[in-house]
Amino acid sequence: MFEIALKLLEKIEERGFRAYIVGGFVRDYVLGIESNDVDICTNAKPRDIRSIFKDACFSREEYGSITVILKHIRFEITTFRREYSYMNHRKPERFEFIDDLQGDLLRRDFLINTLCIDRNGEILDPLNGKRDIEQAIIRTVGNSYQKFSEDALRILRAVRFATILQFQLSDEVKIAIQKTKVLLKKISYQRKREELDKIFTSVHVKEGVQLLLELGLDQELELEHLSEISKFDDLIGIWAQLNVSSLYPFTSNEKELITKIQKVLKMDHLDSFVLYTYGLYVSSIAAYIKGLSKKEITSQYNLLPIKCRSDIVLDGREISEIVRRTPGPYLKGILEDLEKKILNLELENSKESLTSYIKEKYS
Repeated sequence: MFEIALKLLEKIEERGFRAYIVGGFVRDYVLGIESNDVDICTNAKPRDIRSIFKDACFSREEYGSITVILKHIRFEITTFRREYSYMNHRKPERFEFIDDLQGDLLRRDFLINTLCIDRNGEILDPLNGKRDIEQAIIRTVGNSYQKFSEDALRILRAVRFATILQFQLSDEVKIAIQKTKVLLKKISYQRKREELDKIFTSVHVKEGVQLLLELGLDQELELEHLSEISKFDDLIGIWAQLNVSSLYPFTSNEKELITKIQKVLKMDHLDSFVLYTYGLYVSSIAAYIKGLSKKEITSQYNLLPIKCRSDIVLDGREISEIVRRTPGPYLKGILEDLEKKILNLELENSKESLTSYIKEKYS
């Protein structure tokens, strides 16, 4: 990916422009961390990029950004710019293209994200961001209060970087967060969830949650149960404990899983029927949160005589033939009865055993 990115820089510079790899990729490169996202900054205008790369896609051209796919890798290319007056504490209301790399870097969030790499693979560090990487500290580019007031999502980005990289927030950053955190309520739940997901899936999630609590962000994020979370092994399990599916956006499948986990959490014990009804994933997550052994739950689940209704050796048509009735709603009750009997090991899941039972009880 790095070599392909350098080729892309060459293509741009061959046309008389300047271009650099910038941001998170360079930060991770310095730290020895593999990164999948490559951002490019250049003094070439969007129309120039589109003339160089004929298959360039409109990404956020209104903000000077174009997406280019090279060797099946996605690159975001953004023209040097200066930004003015942010709308709703999130997006710049106005910007202008500039021809100055350092001027472009000054609009960015944190010093650790201002390093660049040129076409020769050399690291450029005009704002001394490498020092912060070496010191494992997160400081904003310029005044912290102003940076967070402009774009409140930077507050969560600061926590995310501190969590994932195990860096410390500078005192100025912490103070500025305290003064501006109320602005998080103006940020969409979708964007807030995207940042929280990255914190919650980090191997250092416990430290991330502790930092959120330390900064008092649980109130501004409407995560009233954040301090009560006891287990951090699974993303959906964390959201289930937070109980905010009515606020934050989730897919229908995620909502269903969260609801099921919450139901199982309220149960006194996880018997065979609970494992059968809710499945291994939901049951094991709920068990883990309740302090039970996931290994034991998995073993219990694997010993179930049936895992779903289709495992029953008789289907609805066969049952209707046994009772000599036309298929109808009554079959649901019989199948539910068979499920319980089989799960409680009162009936063997065999045609002979089930047929005999049905004839005796329902014929």
